[in-house]
Amino acid sequence: MDQTKEMIARAHDNDKEARDSLVTGNLGLVHSIVRRFCDRGVASEDLFQIGVIGLIKAIDNFNLDLDVAFSTYAVPMITGEIKRFLRDDGMIKVSRTIKENAKKTAQCAETLSKKLGRDPTTSEIAKEAGISVEDLALSQMSGYTVESIYKSAYQSDDSEIAIIDKLEDEYSLSEDVVSRLTVSSLIEDLSERDKKIIIMRYFDDYTQSQVAERLGISQVQVSRMEKKILLGMRERLNA
Repeated sequence: MDQTKEMIARAHDNDKEARDSLVTGNLGLVHSIVRRFCDRGVASEDLFQIGVIGLIKAIDNFNLDLDVAFSTYAVPMITGEIKRFLRDDGMIKVSRTIKENAKKTAQCAETLSKKLGRDPTTSEIAKEAGISVEDLALSQMSGYTVESIYKSAYQSDDSEIAIIDKLEDEYSLSEDVVSRLTVSSLIEDLSERDKKIIIMRYFDDYTQSQVAERLGISQVQVSRMEKKILLGMRERLNA
């Protein structure tokens, strides 16, 4: 066990000195993350204090059995704490169009559900609302909660499965996992082609063969492209 994990173990055993030392030793990490949000109209001192709260949570919740560096675990925890503060304080804005689409699609989904006697598909809702499937996906994600990729996703055979574990499983993203990540911004940053692939695969339930047919390429190409896109998304989450 390395020195940092030894100190975390002591902190978990209520060693205040070890806990304080860990906080002090990682304040530089908090400062580096705070700089990413310096243009949000909030005093950096306030963001720093929120970031320290995220750091403390990372220390208290770090699983010593995880085969990852503490900093790798702490970064999304600190970032998530700051983003939650900004979001809850009204600083992170969702565009008016996305908000309007979210309201419209929710109404369309309810109307179609009653009309069809079942849950409508993503394509059916998008068609009814008069918007693209991509815009529908973004509107649905606008209200999703930002959470750590290390949060428990479910229990399996008495073992806790974290979101990152599912990401590492051949970069597989299910809708359940997608709803727990800051996917909206990640998808918006993709090229139009890559965005279409992710939307078709994980929001419209297209098979790789169906995606290949739509794009006029082979299934093997889709498979390779999909893995590359998801790997890039995962790397940006950990950046």
